[in-house]
Order: sequence, then structure tokens, then C-alpha cells
Amino acid sequence: MWMTVGERRFAITLADNETARAFASRLPLMLDMVEPNGNEKHADLAQPLPTNASPPGTIRNGDLMLYGADTVVVFYLTFDSSYSYARLGRVDAPIDLAQVLGQCGVRVVFSSD
Repeated sequence: MWMTVGERRFAITLADNETARAFASRLPLMLDMVEPNGNEKHADLAQPLPTNASPPGTIRNGDLMLYGADTVVVFYLTFDSSYSYARLGRVDAPIDLAQVLGQCGVRVVFSSD
């Protein structure tokens, strides 16, 4: 799977779970993602996904998660969290992900090719 921000494209490895498969079935998907906390971008889906959330403990730069049943979150910093998420996948090489996503809202396209 791919995540495109402007001209930059990131490869994503999907998790092997029902939530990730349901997310992939909706591709291509364009989301206007907002900046809530200085460590992530998130956007709500039009329809919820099946979920089996659990607290990950540590969130890693590049994690792609689902919060609740309908909020897609891309994390660009590593930190500890007690919130529960369903794992969607992970950006394979998130080296400059924070710079590409920036500090404001951004349009992100998720696609299968």
C-alpha cells in the first residue's frame, strides 16, 4: 500500500488483521488530515471499520492506526500512550515523515498502487 503526501510517496506495510483488510478494501482514499497534538495527523472516515483495539504502549514514528472505529491516525513521532488503537500498518521508511507532513493540515492519499 502507498501513502502520498504532495509529491512524496511512502510505502506502507499493512497489518495482518480484519481492520487493515477493511481499510485496504476502501482504497484509493483521499483524506484531509488535521494536526491535533504535534505528533500525529488524523481524519475521520465516512463509515466505521471493524476494530479490535488495544493499547500499544509505545507509538512509533510511522505507525498507521485506527482510533475508535472511524479515525485514521498517522503518527510521526515516537512516544508512550495509554490510548487504545487498532493497528492498520506501518510506514516502511518514516525517516522524514514529520517534515513531509508538516505542522498544519495536509491532504493524504492512500492507494494500492
